[in-house]
Amino acid sequence: MNNSETINPRLISILKISAFLIFLGRAYQHIVWDAPYRTFLWDESMLQGIIENIFNTSWNEYVTSGAVDNGINTMTKVIGVLYLACAIVALIIKPNMKKVGKLFLLGGSFGLFILAVLYCKQKFLHVGQFFEYMIQFMSPVLLYLALFTTVEFKKIRLIALIAIAFTFSCHGLYAIGYYPRPGNFIDMTLNTLPISEPSAHMLLKIAGILDFVVAIAIFIPKISYPALVYAFIWGGLTALARLVGHFHIEFLGNSFNQWTWEVLIRLPHALIPLFVIVADRPEISFFKNKLLNIKQHTETVS
Repeated sequence: MNNSETINPRLISILKISAFLIFLGRAYQHIVWDAPYRTFLWDESMLQGIIENIFNTSWNEYVTSGAVDNGINTMTKVIGVLYLACAIVALIIKPNMKKVGKLFLLGGSFGLFILAVLYCKQKFLHVGQFFEYMIQFMSPVLLYLALFTTVEFKKIRLIALIAIAFTFSCHGLYAIGYYPRPGNFIDMTLNTLPISEPSAHMLLKIAGILDFVVAIAIFIPKISYPALVYAFIWGGLTALARLVGHFHIEFLGNSFNQWTWEVLIRLPHALIPLFVIVADRPEISFFKNKLLNIKQHTETVS
């Protein structure tokens, strides 16, 4: 008996929406913007020997070649189309579609894992940068486990908690300044709240400390619920801040074009805590009604 026959349908709906949003956001990024594949493909220390010895091309000729650059752009857009297919599958997939699920959910998750590695490399091998993406590359895996395996639900819940803990604590490493605090953190805070720059730095430091508290508290039964509620709210706010903090009414189209995908890939930072909340407190009627309506809609579309 697969988990899909025993797990609350609302939980499946949350995981579907989470995976869908991540894949959709990454698809838009790849098709319209760019992705960090050049971080690897233009790494002289790693690839110079291969390019010069196997392809008989000088490194300078390789990195300045318009054909190579166009090839990378084309590859990026093709990967974006594949992510779009993963998004559609994540939304409509059913328990009798295991082969499709393995191909698109696990395959898409592997692609997200590689992206996390590349972003880590791009950020000077900050390990925290990699694990900050854990919710994103694990969301499709959680959906696969819930739909197609017999893994005990308590283990699926534990995997979700671990993903939350890593994502929030690694985000906290940047917020407190352990790693250089990104300038866009300050910009988003100043553009969203009427505070001074020193106050923004202090607010981010407090938020970072709370990220660490949440990462621990979600594993303590007596206080896990309020910690998860905080994670749900804070995860949603930090996702929306990508758009709100960079929103300019005079450049309306550009604001949505540039930042909406950033919101989409981060909304699961709220949805995976919500997944655990609903698992622990299935009696919450608000979530029940909303998610059942979403489930009925997705079933009608499929």
